[in-house]
Amino acid sequence: MVTNVLASERLMEPVSTKTSWSGRILSGLAVAFLLFDAAIKLMAPPEVLAAHDQLGFPPELARSLGTLLLTCVVTYVIPRTSFLGAVLLTGYLGGAIATHVRVGSPLFSHVLFPVYVAAFIWGGLYLRDARLRELLLPRR
Repeated sequence: MVTNVLASERLMEPVSTKTSWSGRILSGLAVAFLLFDAAIKLMAPPEVLAAHDQLGFPPELARSLGTLLLTCVVTYVIPRTSFLGAVLLTGYLGGAIATHVRVGSPLFSHVLFPVYVAAFIWGGLYLRDARLRELLLPRR
């Protein structure tokens, strides 16, 4: 019982200002990129449709992917659902990695870029959320 009380007290401790802002900045950078990506998919200019075609996706799928991405980002931005949003975005970005590997895209600029974005998503959430840190830190 004492152990549970101590653990819940640690979760209630406020995150330091520097840690919190670092997490917000990391998350904000990832969200800004993903919102831009969702927006151009929803607008579907000819360049985006051509890129989808080169990746092997039907061009008419661009708006659906944009809607899916926007839904995942909104889920991530809402504090109560941010963990679910991070999981959904990780799956979405995993699909992007698989697509780029399949078509033979360059490693560091195309294949690994979704990994960088996912690192910002999870790093930002880790720095902002004491519950996630408690979950991932080794037990004593």
